[in-house]
Amino acid sequence: MATTNPLQFIQQVRAEVAKIVWPTRREVFLTTIMVFIMATLTAIFFALVDLGIRSGLQALLAAIGNG
Repeated sequence: MATTNPLQFIQQVRAEVAKIVWPTRREVFLTTIMVFIMATLTAIFFALVDLGIRSGLQALLAAIGNG
């Protein structure tokens, strides 16, 4: 196992941090808006699926109960 001294470690960390490309304010804003839109669409989708399953089960149970 290779060991590095603390000075080398700090230099390596600084070199890696310098490679990071941070997103612009506009990119962060647009990504945030897209997350909210996708979360809303997903919530609507699952609400409709839930409504469909609930209606189907109620119809099935009503048919069994009346049968």
